[in-house]
Amino acid sequence: MFTGLVEQIGTVLEYKDQDTSASGGNGVSMTIGDCASILTDVHLGDSICTNGVCLTVTEFNEEQTQFKVGIAPETLRRSNLGDLKVDSKVNLERAVNSEVRMGGHVVQGHVDTVAEITKRVPDGNAITFTFQLRDKEYMSYIVEKGFIAIDGTSLTVTDVNYDTSEFSIMMVSYTQAKVIMPSKKEGATVNIEVDLTGKLIEKQIEINLANQIENENSALSKLISSIVDKKLSQLSK
Repeated sequence: MFTGLVEQIGTVLEYKDQDTSASGGNGVSMTIGDCASILTDVHLGDSICTNGVCLTVTEFNEEQTQFKVGIAPETLRRSNLGDLKVDSKVNLERAVNSEVRMGGHVVQGHVDTVAEITKRVPDGNAITFTFQLRDKEYMSYIVEKGFIAIDGTSLTVTDVNYDTSEFSIMMVSYTQAKVIMPSKKEGATVNIEVDLTGKLIEKQIEINLANQIENENSALSKLISSIVDKKLSQLSK
């Protein structure tokens, strides 16, 4: 679990489409450097949020200045990590421990989809970014003043347009200096993780409604039967 507060901006040192080494797992791997400050207590198997994606450390150097991660096919389908190359910058955050304050919100590192930056407009010393989702079904989990993780950064939604599948956030000057988004132009993509709370509520409602509909003695089934009987009675008159 992560907080969405980026600790370090790292640099991609190596990106392999087919890493046959033991730490590469015979798949896609990526080595990231310029991140010594978050590797002081690193262990193999640790989770590091990389541009919003929870990735597992499979190797790190003796000086603890760089680390390697593997990237699964599902991750490549869901995120934009496949677009990274050598010298790309990435947001990095270690998994939380008991001493970390929850300054952002609960971020799983499980990216749902990507979005395209459609607008970036300066507003005083802040910047308003507008995004359009690739997969529109996730718009139902995005609400004004709600949380959203963009490239692993915890941000607050300032505006939502459900007709165009767009939403906006405002980034203050302090955050601009700590994350990679200000370096991205219109047309660039970002990784999106919607707030888990909405998903959980939706799923519980679905399960509860399904159970009540299947049970003919439930309050919901009785209500539906009553409404249907009433309508049929009206039609027969």
